[in-house]
Amino acid sequence: MDTTVALKDKQAGLEERKAQLVRQGEFYRVGVVHAKEQVKHEARPDALFHAAMDQATWAVRARVDSLLHPTGASVASIMPYALGILGFIRRRRMGKAALGAALVLGGVGWYLQQRRTRDVVVE
Repeated sequence: MDTTVALKDKQAGLEERKAQLVRQGEFYRVGVVHAKEQVKHEARPDALFHAAMDQATWAVRARVDSLLHPTGASVASIMPYALGILGFIRRRRMGKAALGAALVLGGVGWYLQQRRTRDVVVE
C-alpha cells in the first residue's frame, strides 16, 4: 500500500469525523434552543391553566373508569350516550328535574352500597 493513499484515506476520515462532529453540535444547539422555548411556552398562564385542566380531567376520568371497571364499561364507551342524554335534557329545559333525579339515584346507590358492605362485614 502506498503511503500517500494511506495519508489521503486518513485525511478523508478526519474530514468526515469533523463534519460529523459539526452536525452533532448543530443538533445539540437546536435542541437547547427548542428546550428553552418550550420552557418559556409552558410557563405562560394560559399553558399552565390548560395543563391543570388536563390533569384534573385525567384524574376524574381515571376515577370514573375505576368505578365503572367492574361493569365492563368505560368513560369512552358511555360518553356518546351521556352526551345524547345531556343534549335532550338541555333542549327540553329539564335541568333541575334531571339534577334532582341524579341526586335521588345517587343517594339510593350510596345507601345500597353501605347496606351491602354492612352485610358483608356482619357475615
